[in-house]
Amino acid sequence: MTALDVALILFPLFIALVILRVPVAIALGLSCIPVYLIEDRLTPFLLMNEMFKSYNAFLLLAIPFFLLAANIMNATGITDRLIRLAGAMVGHFPGGLGHVNVVVSMLFAGISGSSTADAAGIGSLLIPQMKKKGYSSSFSVAITACSSVMGVVIPPSILMVVWGGLMSVSIGGLFLAGVVPGILIAGSQMIAVYAFAKIYNYPLYTRSSLKEFVSALFYAIPPLITPLIIVGGIVGGFFTPTEASVIAVLYSLGLGVFYRTVDFHNISSILFNSAKFAAMSLFCIGTASAFGWLLAYFKIPLAVVAFLEPYGVGPTSTGLIVAGSFLLIGMFIDAIPAIIILGTVLWPLAEVSNMHPIHFAIIGIISLAFGLVTPPYGLCLLIACKIGEIEVKKALRDVSIVLMPMLIVLSIVIFFPELILALPKMLMAKFI
Repeated sequence: MTALDVALILFPLFIALVILRVPVAIALGLSCIPVYLIEDRLTPFLLMNEMFKSYNAFLLLAIPFFLLAANIMNATGITDRLIRLAGAMVGHFPGGLGHVNVVVSMLFAGISGSSTADAAGIGSLLIPQMKKKGYSSSFSVAITACSSVMGVVIPPSILMVVWGGLMSVSIGGLFLAGVVPGILIAGSQMIAVYAFAKIYNYPLYTRSSLKEFVSALFYAIPPLITPLIIVGGIVGGFFTPTEASVIAVLYSLGLGVFYRTVDFHNISSILFNSAKFAAMSLFCIGTASAFGWLLAYFKIPLAVVAFLEPYGVGPTSTGLIVAGSFLLIGMFIDAIPAIIILGTVLWPLAEVSNMHPIHFAIIGIISLAFGLVTPPYGLCLLIACKIGEIEVKKALRDVSIVLMPMLIVLSIVIFFPELILALPKMLMAKFI
């Protein structure tokens, strides 16, 4: 079988299964089976073998532990403390609660590394408050869903852990590279909130006094230390990403005990929910790895490079191709299998165009972040809509408006790579 033959089997079958609403993880596995059966050199047992090999990775232990840490943090009630701090910082701006929503998402992203945990935890508190204060349901849902995507951009990001392990890229370097884009995304969303507030005359808080700000900061310091411990420990070489995830769990558990919000009664449900989401993610990784192995075995990535190389692709044009590809695939499947499948296909192209691996990764991750709020997948949007008790289609207009400034941020990342590479080169020059 040629690369073209395999591609014509894998991709149409996968797309058809997704359209038929077969879960993505299962669709990936099922689309591989015909190739294993048709090709004489392969057997169905290789499918199981590739899945097992993908699970047998120490680095992947970071995924369930980071998810567990995020769920424990939600249970500890730290979201209330972060909301109080965000309110003291930006609540007096026009559209106060909208700005609070963005800032608290940015702060929580540095703690959890999970966008879904952000959307669920912050959304359940802020969406009802925003609706009660006169904000429209569509705007409340849109800004909550869109701001939650910072969870995969700002370190410690689970997607960065997966990307770094898969592509052999410095995870510490990826964490540092995500800081500037994360801040830019937050700024772009605050601009969108300001525009909405001026048009619809949304309310604002009274400016907090210095005493109130200091008090809010004092109570928020314990959870805010979390990203410093995780990122600082990895960048400083004190522990690996997997070890960092365990430390995050222990620290969040310590906070829960200290705040008396986590006990034997609710820890069981936290463990169950974390295990459930981790199992879903890891099963996706297994089937996506089998899918990606087939692509590599039949040299489909090299075929893509051979097709595009005559057109003289450079870092910028490659960045646009990468962004467009991930924006499209992110609308239909979860980010982790998208990284495994599409990342391995596009990586040879990035190498040929002399694109820095961290630059390539950040473009891909930011592009995939859009998929969390764009249908039909749009998991964060679905969560926010459920909390806000509105249909997805009613929130799409406001979501589109909030996403427009984010597209500008993505363009900046593509055209100005040194902007995101400055921090990794400054602090981890020997590793990147």
